[in-house]
Amino acid sequence: MPLYDCMLLLKPHVRKESLMELVARVGKHVYGRNGVLTDITSFGTVQLGYGIKKLDGRYYQGQLMQMTMMSTPNINKELQYLNKEDRLLRWLLVKHRGMKNGKEARYEETSEADLKKYGPSAIYDFEGIEEEDNDEEEYDSEEDAERKEH
Repeated sequence: MPLYDCMLLLKPHVRKESLMELVARVGKHVYGRNGVLTDITSFGTVQLGYGIKKLDGRYYQGQLMQMTMMSTPNINKELQYLNKEDRLLRWLLVKHRGMKNGKEARYEETSEADLKKYGPSAIYDFEGIEEEDNDEEEYDSEEDAERKEH
């Protein structure tokens, strides 16, 4: 199962009990689909870069929450009910792209460990490289060339 971050931006006046109820509802939804919540982070009240207009006014602050979860790929469609939630200003689901899991992770670790055995000397041949190149003759100016001729 892929790893996702669900970012929730709630209205600033939402009480903590109501916020926790919403997070618990999303968590139960994930668990019901054999998913796992791995982390929940609250960033508290944040200032927004622009006002978000809702039916009850324009908001310049919000409470930001992050929920990290492992879930099935169709979780985005299943969380669409959050669009009707009046406590939310915005929500966003982001998939972790660089994460490998299962067999992919095991094979990648093995190949990485194999590559670490070899240092730069195994890749590059340092024996044939001369330390100093004396190419001064190529870079002499025309005046220097004339002086050498006389």
